[in-house]
Amino acid sequence: MRNTITDRRRKKLEQVLAHRQKDLTLVLANIHDPHNVSAIYRSADAFGVPEIHLYYTDTPFPVLGRKTSASARKWVDTVRHTSPEDLRSSLKAGNMRILATSCSPDARPVSEYDLTLPTAIIMGNEHSGVPEELQSVVDGEVYIPMYGMIQSFNVSVAAAILLSEASRQRVAAGKYDAPTYDKEEYQQRLEQWLEK
Repeated sequence: MRNTITDRRRKKLEQVLAHRQKDLTLVLANIHDPHNVSAIYRSADAFGVPEIHLYYTDTPFPVLGRKTSASARKWVDTVRHTSPEDLRSSLKAGNMRILATSCSPDARPVSEYDLTLPTAIIMGNEHSGVPEELQSVVDGEVYIPMYGMIQSFNVSVAAAILLSEASRQRVAAGKYDAPTYDKEEYQQRLEQWLEK
């Protein structure tokens, strides 16, 4: 019985890891609400995003409840940054195009971007948006079209919509059909996951 459970767990981990999109990520910039941050981690896991980058300079990273975030944060890695230069060099090392959510006239609808390309999307907090000092690292601005009176989604909802569009494009392009990790990376991550 124990071997059957172990085998099922291993197969599930292998299946999930095979769908991870190592060239897709989110950057959370000074988002203070722990419920939003937890929800973003859950969406990242659901859409196959293996890591989230944190840029917290004027806001402490929120204390996340164990029950609501532990399961998702267990499977989504966290990379912390304290300067725009560090964030940029880390993302560019993965050949990422860096987009920022924005309502500026230069922003384009999310569907106009090819999200099958290596992409990082910066999400700012709901009050002040993406920090001004990160504008120098951004390659483009993105928004989600809306047709009502309200001008913006809750940040966790926006993250899920953006990742859903990326997932839609990537499914159509067959990007979930084969692992994005090479054999060595895949095996290393699988071994780490089996220990969790």
